[in-house]
Amino acid sequence: MALAAALARAATAAGPLFLRARPLAPCTAAPAPALSRRRSLLSGAHTADEPPPPTQPPPSKLPDAPGAVPPLPWRAAEAEIVRDIDPVVQLIKDILHSDRYGDGECLSPKDENIIVEKLLAYHPRVDDKIGCGLDAIMVDKHPQFRKSRCLFVVRTDGVWIDFSYQKCLRAYIREKYPSHAERFIREHFKRT
Repeated sequence: MALAAALARAATAAGPLFLRARPLAPCTAAPAPALSRRRSLLSGAHTADEPPPPTQPPPSKLPDAPGAVPPLPWRAAEAEIVRDIDPVVQLIKDILHSDRYGDGECLSPKDENIIVEKLLAYHPRVDDKIGCGLDAIMVDKHPQFRKSRCLFVVRTDGVWIDFSYQKCLRAYIREKYPSHAERFIREHFKRT
C-alpha cells in the first residue's frame, strides 16, 4: 500500500512513469570474451589428472614483507632468548646506571661471578682480555667516551682493560641459539 502511494506521488510530481513490459530473453549465447578469458585464467593450463600449480602466498604472508607475521617458532624462540638473557641484562643496567657502584669500584663477589660466567666467558677475545689472570671486574668511565660507564677486567698484573658486554651477549646468543641468533641480534641490538 505504501509502495503504491509512493509511486503515485512520484508520477504526479515528475510526470508519467513508464516501465518496460517486454520480458528479457534467456541467455543462450556464448559467454562474453572477458568472462571466458577469466574462466581460462582461473582454471589454468592443468588437466583433471594433474593437481593445480602451487600458488604464491599473498605478499603480507611472505617472511620478509613489511607487516608480515613471523611464524610461531620465531616468536617462541625470541621469547626464550629474552627470558634467558634478561636477568643478566637487568644486572648490567643496574651496575652501570645506578648508584650501586661508584666509578673505579670493583664488583661484589656475587656480581663478579655472574658477569664472568654469563658474559666475559663468551667474549670473542676473552683470552686477550684476561691476559695473565683475572683479579676483579671494575666499573668506571670509558677512557674515550667519558660520559659512558663500562666494565673493565682488572688483571693480576694491575692492568685493566674494558670489555663490551654487548659483544659477550651476541656471542652467547650465537652459541646457544644458532638458528635464531642473527635475527634476534638484528632486531634487538643497536649495533652489530
